[in-house]
Amino acid sequence: MSERLTLLTVHAHPDDESSKGAATVHHYAREGVRCVLVCCTGGEEGDILNPAMDRPEVRENLHQIRMEELARATEVIGYHEVVMLGYRDSGMAGSPANQNSDCFAQAPEEEAVGRLVAVIRRERPQVMIIYPDDQQGYPHPDHLRVHDIGIVAFDAAGDPDAYPDAGPPWQPMKLYYSAWARGRMVAIHEKFLELGMESPFDEKWFERPGLDDRITTKIDVSAGDDIRKEALLAHATQIDPNSPFWFGLPPEVTSVYPWDDYILARSLVETPPYFPEDDLFTGIRERVQPELGR
Repeated sequence: MSERLTLLTVHAHPDDESSKGAATVHHYAREGVRCVLVCCTGGEEGDILNPAMDRPEVRENLHQIRMEELARATEVIGYHEVVMLGYRDSGMAGSPANQNSDCFAQAPEEEAVGRLVAVIRRERPQVMIIYPDDQQGYPHPDHLRVHDIGIVAFDAAGDPDAYPDAGPPWQPMKLYYSAWARGRMVAIHEKFLELGMESPFDEKWFERPGLDDRITTKIDVSAGDDIRKEALLAHATQIDPNSPFWFGLPPEVTSVYPWDDYILARSLVETPPYFPEDDLFTGIRERVQPELGR
């Protein structure tokens, strides 16, 4: 068992680390847990969603600008290390970018898994977070690939016969899927209506498949609203500061839905956890760093 608690999250593009679980990572970083981000692509195909940033010089240097945005956002969140897996953004399914030989979607699986295994073995996390197996709501090729390589790498990292050149074996103890709960949408939608405001969630949002019945773990991030917003705003090309989806509620309205939700996909801890969990390190914390008790 490693001498320190370490959390490793795997995301597809710059900005995903801010829109998915930023407050969770900030929570654990403040506790003293080492937090490592693996970002699989450079986000080269991202649309410029902030009109103020839609300028020729920005489009010409989008990759470099998105790297600068990622650096600012991860500093806000509290990540200790950012590792780029080194692939190009695949764009949406069917787009020309999706056929680029350098993109994440076209990378040989064995190669991509090997790169992730090398990171896992170097950083020695007890807990990993990847995207869920069910991504019907937003089936981006790079998001699907994060799941596919994450599942394989979780096991391969601990296998001494797999990827012998990637470092000494290390087996993470728990694998989680991040989940965007329908309950979150409902709570925010109802708050808009309560305040007499137009909600950004129309019927198509509520027609999307939900994962609420699979959620096993709810992390209290009621103190993290400002962190999430600040991290999102660091991605100035991708996030419109006037977006009602992200920033439509008045600033004094906080913690409408004060949890980040996760699905425990794999657990190798000796004592099975009781659900719902309120800590990603349940069953691990006491064995590694009991002084970080909650």
